Amino acid sequence: MASGAFISLGIYFLVMLGIGFYSYSKTKGDVSGFMLGGRSLSPSVTALSAGASDMSGWLLMGLPGAMYATGLSSIWIAIGLTVGAYLNYLLVAPRLRIYTEVANDAVTIPEFFEHRFADHSHVIRLICAIVIIVFFAIYTTSGVVAGGKLFETSFGLSYGLGVVVTAGVVVAYSAFGGFLAVSTTDFVQGCIMFVALILVPLVALTDIGGWSATQSILTDINPNLLSIQGVGVLGVISAASWGLGYFGQPHIIVRFMAIRSVEDIKTARRIGMSWMIVSLIGACMVGLVGVAFVAKTGANFNDPETIFIFFANTLFHPIISGFLLAAILAAIMSTISSQLLVTSSSLVEDIIHTFVHKQASQKQLVFMGRGAVVAVALLAVVLAQDSSSSILSLVSNAWAGFGAAFGPVVLMSLFWRRMTRLGALAGILTGAITVLVWIYAPFTLGGESLSSVIFEIVPGFILALIAIIVVSLVTPEPNAALQEDFNRMHRQLR
Repeated sequence: MASGAFISLGIYFLVMLGIGFYSYSKTKGDVSGFMLGGRSLSPSVTALSAGASDMSGWLLMGLPGAMYATGLSSIWIAIGLTVGAYLNYLLVAPRLRIYTEVANDAVTIPEFFEHRFADHSHVIRLICAIVIIVFFAIYTTSGVVAGGKLFETSFGLSYGLGVVVTAGVVVAYSAFGGFLAVSTTDFVQGCIMFVALILVPLVALTDIGGWSATQSILTDINPNLLSIQGVGVLGVISAASWGLGYFGQPHIIVRFMAIRSVEDIKTARRIGMSWMIVSLIGACMVGLVGVAFVAKTGANFNDPETIFIFFANTLFHPIISGFLLAAILAAIMSTISSQLLVTSSSLVEDIIHTFVHKQASQKQLVFMGRGAVVAVALLAVVLAQDSSSSILSLVSNAWAGFGAAFGPVVLMSLFWRRMTRLGALAGILTGAITVLVWIYAPFTLGGESLSSVIFEIVPGFILALIAIIVVSLVTPEPNAALQEDFNRMHRQLR
């Protein structure tokens, strides 16, 4: 079995590397070309790139694992994500695409904030860069952990080797091809994930005897597995609030900055939402059907987050199994590559170029960007050494951090002309600090940790929004030039 799977994975790796080297030959040697692909992405590449970089390994491992462990009540996560993604396309995408170009052709989110609020002190840019580096260190680690688990579970290889191989391949095509390589590989990876998430649950259902047989088995095990009411009100709010995170995820909203025109966003939204809904349904079905399959066959199975891998190795020919395992790698690598690029962009543009080497040439900045990709990947490999880490837990922490720190600021900066520089700074700090306190502070409510009571993005997002409004209202209004930039953005929308 291993040899056939290795062949499929080998072909997949070669394709990814080939795209990376091809993109290297097509990428312009400037910062905009390396970090935004020259703002030339098509709607289909934008949509699948945003989706694939969004979902990561948790789509094929974390979400099926949650469904396997708790049943249909975990579907609230999928519902929240679907609503959040749709609103992100509708509210953020068109405005951000225009405004980042109006704001001195900003290529990173911190740079956009700096120009949006005329922050000549560079404080907002520095704080944003620090938030990106901190939370992406956690987020990237989740992907590398997923890669290690995949190689350990599927091939009997060491977890550490899987971590290194996963990070190494991603670094190779990301560092060479930049944003164009990352987006193109994301498109290919999104297609692979889509097919896999349709194929696996359908074959598993057929093997069990159809949905009726599956439903009967699940009901015998525990009737609550098929109920969406298995959690309380706070549990539903926590799960559905994942959707709030979309407004502040740098590796997702940067795709909106890179699409070739505002007119293409509607097409991208239709493609992206169709892909997302089908993929989420497939992922949820993998977990539910997995409970029934393991019960029926009496299989020796312990780790819920590896149910997709279990199906791939159990139900399919080794060549097909390799393709399905490549789908997991696709989910993992698409997100890691996006995160590496955004983090390196912040390191180079928002810290080194702004504070250390202001006279650096475009060629030097691109070279440093490639070096930063390697450095961040090495950090993620070091942080991923604990193989017992939960993929969904790591992702949720980083998702909440970005959603609370940047989400309210992004939304308000695009919709409220009265927002001020100090208001933005207050929102970023309040959101980030609230999430960190909620996760790590030694406080409990009724004997439970704060995070187990309610997802940290909820208090973080609300408090950040309040901080933005209050501080903006008690500080002087933005100057006339900033007001005009805001007006130009809205005129172009019409």
